[in-house]
Amino acid sequence: MTTPPALLIAGHGTRDDAGAEAFRAFVRELGRRWPGLPVAGGFIELSPPPLGEAVAELVGRGVRRFAAVPLMLVSAGHAKGDIPAALAREKERHPGVSYTYGRPLGPHPALLRVLERRLAEAVDPSWDPAEVTVLLVGRGSTDPDANAEVFKAARLLWEGRGYAGVETAFVSLAKPDVPSGLDRCARLGARRIVVLPYFLFTGILPDRVRTQTEEWAAAHPDAEVRSADVIGPEPELLDLVLERYEEAVKGDLRMNCDSCVYRIALPGFEDKVGLPQQPHFHPDDDGHHHHGHGHTHSHSHAH
Repeated sequence: MTTPPALLIAGHGTRDDAGAEAFRAFVRELGRRWPGLPVAGGFIELSPPPLGEAVAELVGRGVRRFAAVPLMLVSAGHAKGDIPAALAREKERHPGVSYTYGRPLGPHPALLRVLERRLAEAVDPSWDPAEVTVLLVGRGSTDPDANAEVFKAARLLWEGRGYAGVETAFVSLAKPDVPSGLDRCARLGARRIVVLPYFLFTGILPDRVRTQTEEWAAAHPDAEVRSADVIGPEPELLDLVLERYEEAVKGDLRMNCDSCVYRIALPGFEDKVGLPQQPHFHPDDDGHHHHGHGHTHSHSHAH
């Protein structure tokens, strides 16, 4: 019987210790849930362990093939460039190792169901959904395709659920920011607003969303404003990671590259087309087995 490829989880990284531990606990839970599948996880930046250490752990357990799944909601620069570049570097560090690369998680119907639960937890049970406006807040990116995916998630969340509307904002790098998004909700006539963070785990940015929401609410006492929780390590998320793993193993990825800045000349981003990618060098990564320091990996984006 052929041994299935291992599962490597690639995370973004955070300066928030609780957020980093939530990722590590999620990776451990994946391993417990599928005990016959070798599982490891690491970060591109900011948090230990680095992705290279996770790959080394799998190799140390005898793994020669693995499928990497980015634990990210949208296809921004990390998923499109940094992780593929890091994986190319690890292949160079560990001759004979092969891998396939999966796609990010959202906006999957399973995650939309979790978001709907988070909304239900945040609102007063007496509230009519038709009187509730939702502000979905994403991380924000310099990649227009990634920002557009958050708008798509907002639209899918709105469809068929009866809310007054689902607006979109970002906590960094993109407009509108959280206060501007709340202003828009108010100008549209919203009196009951739920701010819903489009994040997997707790961290500095979700905390910032909550703080900015509280500050705006204090300055607008005529509006009822609630903050919902992040998605969290729900069963749906565990199942979705396995689904993305199985897609990667089978090669059934169905990536949409129609608006990728690395393939298509979008207005204002023309210089990114065909841009070679370099891996992040994680501060905790000691460069074990690295053949040639400072080497740049040039490759097409793994869509």
